[in-house]
This record gives sequence, C-alpha cells and structure tokens, in this order.
Amino acid sequence: MTSAMHAVLPYIVLVQLLLTLVLAVLLFGLARQVGILHERVAPMGAMTSDRGPEVGERAPALAAATLAGEPVVVGGPSDRGRSRLLLFISPSCPVCKKLLPIASSFAHAEGLDVMLIGDGDVAEQRLMVQRFALERLAYINSPQAGMAFRIGKLPYAILIDAAGFIRAKGLVNSREHLESLLIAQESGFATIQAYLASRGAAPDGAAPNGTAPDHPAPPTDDPHPSGPLPAMHARIPHEIRHP
Repeated sequence: MTSAMHAVLPYIVLVQLLLTLVLAVLLFGLARQVGILHERVAPMGAMTSDRGPEVGERAPALAAATLAGEPVVVGGPSDRGRSRLLLFISPSCPVCKKLLPIASSFAHAEGLDVMLIGDGDVAEQRLMVQRFALERLAYINSPQAGMAFRIGKLPYAILIDAAGFIRAKGLVNSREHLESLLIAQESGFATIQAYLASRGAAPDGAAPNGTAPDHPAPPTDDPHPSGPLPAMHARIPHEIRHP
C-alpha cells in the first residue's frame, strides 16, 4: 500500500501543478479583461440639474451666519480671491457623512474655501460638526440658501469662482465627482459629459448637456497655453483616458 502511494504521489503533484497553472492563466485573463473594461469606461462627473442658477451666471449673494455666529456671505465675489465650494448636506444623509472627510481633504489640497450649508435641526448639525471635526470650515444653517440655489437632492455641490460666477454644480458622492467640478472650471466645459461629447466619446446614454461658461478665463501671454483639453487630461486618471 505504501509503495503504491509513493508511486502515485508524483502524478498527484503534477496534476496540482497543472491546475495551479491553469488557474493562474485564467486569473491573468480576467485581470486583463477588467483592465480593458476600465479603460473603456468614460469618467463620470457630478450629475447636473436644470434647476437653479445656471453655470456661467453670477451666484446669488445671501447674508448669513455660521453655527459659530460669524457673519458670512453665501455667493458673490470672494474677498479672499479664491474659488469656493458650496456643499449642501444634512445630518440625516448617509452619503453626506461619507463625503464630508473627502470634501475637507479635497478642498485643502486644491486651495478652495469650503462652505457647508444645512437646513434643519441646529443641534444635530452641531453634533455632526463635532463628530467629523469640521470646526475649521464655515457651516451655515440656511433654508434660504437652499431655496436660492434650488437644491432638491443631497449632497449637492456648487463651485463659485473668485469673481462670484458659478463654474460647475451637481450631485456629488465621491472625490471623482468633486474633481469633475474643478475640471469644468479649468476646461471651459460645464460638465465632463459635455467635454466627452465634444470629443465624440460621450458615455452610453449620456447626451451633450453642457456648454462653455459665459465668462471664460482671460487669455495669458504663454505662447503655449494649456487650453481646455490639456486641463481636462491633467485631472482625468491615466488609466481612463484612452478610448
């Protein structure tokens, strides 16, 4: 019996080795197909709506106060000369809570002024500020701001440039969506979808729904200006640039 088992053992090892090689080949093929699909999937930006002030229009300027009691102005020109990200959130919105740390990190990395805007119970909003350490961000409880910008769903973001014009807006739930707002500002296209449509690479089911803003960035003396296409490519991850 023992000698028979010793005689069969090399064949068992060989079969296991062959199975391992087959599994490795299948795994490699699967990874390659996933990579190809990932390259073909177009980047998706924040989902815009046709409600409220349009991209390219001047943002409404509303006087308000933060939860800490500091007076602020929602919209209008920036006295700091920086773009501002208005992020409409709610303590009862799970996606908002997931997005808050991402938005804080993103704004710090991009040099944006962030203004969080809620509408509801002040005590719950104060608890959310403490939980996510949002004390350094302006947090406003303002139903008037939500009505002025016609916010219907959350979390919703609006990017306003230093001059007070809306450069991009839309529903957001990831860092990629937040980056798409900056892409819109830098490229001159209202949305990523509009940019892709201009290249003939709109995602399936997407229609060209954006136009260049009415107030494009002023020309520079650079003999080789970046233009909208390089600005777009600079932020789209390399692995999803290729058609």
